[in-house]
Amino acid sequence: MSGKKKGGKLSKGEKERLQREEDERKHKEEEEARLVAEREEQERRERQRQEQEEQEILELKDKERREDELNELRHLLEKNQAAVSKWESESREKAKWERYMRCDGSPDPSVLQEINTFITLWREDPEAQVKPILQQCDLALRLIDELEGLLADQPEPQEAIQHKETLQSLQELILAKQNLITEEVLKLAKTQSDIETGNMQTVIQDKNITLCLWANLNKNPRFKGFEFQEVELSFRLPKQLAVGDVAVRILHARYDHLSHLSRPTPPRSRSSFASIVAGGDQEPQGPQDTPAAAETEGEGEGRGSVLPGEEAEVMSLKSEGRKTAVSMQSGKEDRKSAALKPVDEHGNEPEETETMVEGIDSGEGGSPSPAVDPVADSLVESIVDLHQLSSLGGVFYFDAFHLPPQAHSLNGWEIRQLLDTGLQVFPYPSEQTPLHSSTSGKLDESGALSYLPVGVSVKLPDTVIFLEDPQVARWDPADQHWKTDCISDVSYEAEARRVSFNMDAFYAFTLMQDMYANMPFQDWELRPLAQDSALLTITGALIDVRITIKGDQCMLQTEHEHAPAHLLDRWMSAPALQAAMTSAGINIFTSDHSDKYVSVNAKDPLIEHTVYEQMALVSSAVAFAWSRWNSQCGQEHLVLKVCEQLEGEQVEDDAWSLYLLGAQRSQRLAMGEDDATFSPQLAPRSEFHSTFLHMLLDGLSGVAKERVCASHHLHVETVQRLLCATRVLTYS
Repeated sequence: MSGKKKGGKLSKGEKERLQREEDERKHKEEEEARLVAEREEQERRERQRQEQEEQEILELKDKERREDELNELRHLLEKNQAAVSKWESESREKAKWERYMRCDGSPDPSVLQEINTFITLWREDPEAQVKPILQQCDLALRLIDELEGLLADQPEPQEAIQHKETLQSLQELILAKQNLITEEVLKLAKTQSDIETGNMQTVIQDKNITLCLWANLNKNPRFKGFEFQEVELSFRLPKQLAVGDVAVRILHARYDHLSHLSRPTPPRSRSSFASIVAGGDQEPQGPQDTPAAAETEGEGEGRGSVLPGEEAEVMSLKSEGRKTAVSMQSGKEDRKSAALKPVDEHGNEPEETETMVEGIDSGEGGSPSPAVDPVADSLVESIVDLHQLSSLGGVFYFDAFHLPPQAHSLNGWEIRQLLDTGLQVFPYPSEQTPLHSSTSGKLDESGALSYLPVGVSVKLPDTVIFLEDPQVARWDPADQHWKTDCISDVSYEAEARRVSFNMDAFYAFTLMQDMYANMPFQDWELRPLAQDSALLTITGALIDVRITIKGDQCMLQTEHEHAPAHLLDRWMSAPALQAAMTSAGINIFTSDHSDKYVSVNAKDPLIEHTVYEQMALVSSAVAFAWSRWNSQCGQEHLVLKVCEQLEGEQVEDDAWSLYLLGAQRSQRLAMGEDDATFSPQLAPRSEFHSTFLHMLLDGLSGVAKERVCASHHLHVETVQRLLCATRVLTYS
C-alpha cells in the first residue's frame, strides 16, 4: 500500500522524517562551522601570539642595540661635521690670504681704516666723467658683495655693526655718484638735443645699471611721452610737466639697495594680502581668515596623533648651529599644547598671536574694542610683506628734476650759470592734492584742478623669471617701506613681458613676486647618479627644477621657456645656487615664516632634520621619493619611498619600498604606495632600528654599502643643505 495519498501529497510521517533529516543536516553543518570557527580562532590567536612574540623579540633586539646605533650615527655625523668645519675654516683663511695678495689697489672692506679712506677719498673726488664714475661704482658694488659675504659668516656683534654701516655708506655714495652723472649729462642737454624732437634723450648702460635721461627742451604741450626703444623703457607725462623745465630719469639698478632698509613688520597670512595683490585701485581690506584656511589649519592641528606602540619619550639627533646634537624630550602634554596653539618650526609661539589676544582682552567689563581707523588700516595694508613678496630684477628709480641752466654762445664765448645746489627734484604734484585716476582732469572739493598721474612702462629683465603676473610696489622714503598705494591701472602683456602702470608722483619702484608661488611641491625625488653624485628633482606648483649635485657643486636645469640663461648649466656651491635661484625668481627654498603662506604637512622639525642628515649620508647609493602616505601618518612620523640604486637610471614603480620613520624607531612597511588604507604593519623579514641609517644599511647590498662608506663629507654636506633648505618632506 502506497504511503502517499491521492493527489501525490506526503503523509504526515514522511513530512516528519524529512524534517528530522533536514534538522540533522543543519545541525551537522552548524557543528562543522563551529569547529572551523574555533579552529580559525585558535589559529588566529596562535598567529597573533607568535606575532606578538616576534614583535617583542624585535623590540628587545632593537632596545639592546639602540645605544650603539645612536652612538654610531652621532659619531659619523660629528666626524663629517668636523671635516666640513675644518674645510670651511681653511677656505676662509685661503680667501683672506688671496684677498691680501690681490694687490689691485682696491681696499679690503674688512679693514676699517682702508675702507673708510676709500669712501672719504671717493666722496671728495671731483671727477664727473661718466666712464670713471661707473668704474668706481662697479668697484663699490664688488666691495658690497664682499661685505655681505663677511656678514654671512656671522662675525662678532661690533664687527657686524661696522660692516653694516660701511655697506650703507657705500650704497648711499653709489647713488650720489649716479646723481652726479645725471647732473653732468643734463648740463649739456642743449648740445645733445635731437633734431626731430628738439629734446635730449640718451641711454647710458653698463653691467650694473641702465640710465635713461630725457630733457624737456622743446616744451611741446602736445608731448605725451617717450620710449627708449633700445632698452624698452618708456614714460608718459601730463600736460603740466610737458611745458616745464623738467628732466626725467629712469635709472634701472640691477640690484636692490632699498629692501634691507625696510623696517621689520610681522608676517601676515596669505589671505590678509589679497587686497594688496589686487592692485592699487582697490580698497584694502582688513585681514580675515577664509573658511578654507580655517579648515586647513584644523587639519594641520589634527595630525599630531601618535601611532600605536609609540612611547611618550622620544629621542632625536640633529645638527643645529653647525653642531651635532643630542636627544630631546617630547611629552604628551607638550603635544596637546602644540595642537592648540600655532607654533613655528622652532616650537615658539608667533608674536602676533599674543598681540591679538591682548587686543581682545584689553577691554573692561566686556566693552567693545576701539573702532579701527580706516585710514590707518589702509596705510598698514598697503605695506608690502617682505616675508612673502620679494623684489626681482632690481630697482627702477623714476625721478623728475629741474633742468639745469644750459650754456649760451655769445661772441664766441660759452656762458653757463653755475649752481652749487646739485640736482634739484622737480616737485610733482606741487600741492597736497588727492590723486586718483577717477578724478583726473576734474576739479576737487577745493575747486583746484587735480593732477594727472604719470605713467611708466618697463620690460621684465631677462635675468629673472616671473611665475605669476608681476606686482608693482613703490618705495616710500619717509616710512621706509615698499607700498602698493599710489599705483593704478597696472597691466601686464605676457607675450611682450611688459608691465605698464600709472603713479600719482615720481617714486622708485620695483617688480615683486610671491616667494611661495611654486609651493607646495607636487612631487620630489632624490636619485643617486654615481659615487658622490646625485640628482634632486622637484615638481613645483608652477615650475619643475632639477639640481645635479657632484661633490660640493650644484647645477640647475629647468625646461621653463623664460628661465634665465645665465643661471642654467653652471656649477656653483649650494649657498651660491640658493642665492642665485632666489634672486632670479626660482624659489624652492623655505624660511622661518614659510608655513604662514603655504599649506604644509606639519611635521616634527627635529625628526625631519635628522632624516635629512641620514638621507644625505646614503645619497650615493639610495634613491628617495615622495609618498602620498606622508600626509596620513601624523605629525610625529614621516613616510617616504626608498630604493637602492647604483646605475643612475629611473626607478621602476614596483621597486620602491615604503619606510615609516619616527623619533624612536624606523621600519619598512608591508604596505605599498597604491594600497587603499594606511597600515603601520612591519614588512616580512625586516626588523626595527633606532635610526634610519641602520634601517637602510640592513637591506643594502655590499656594493651599495661600499659607496656609503666612501661618501665624501662635502658631498654629504651639500645634499643635506639642499634637503634642509627645501624641506621636501613638509612642503610637498
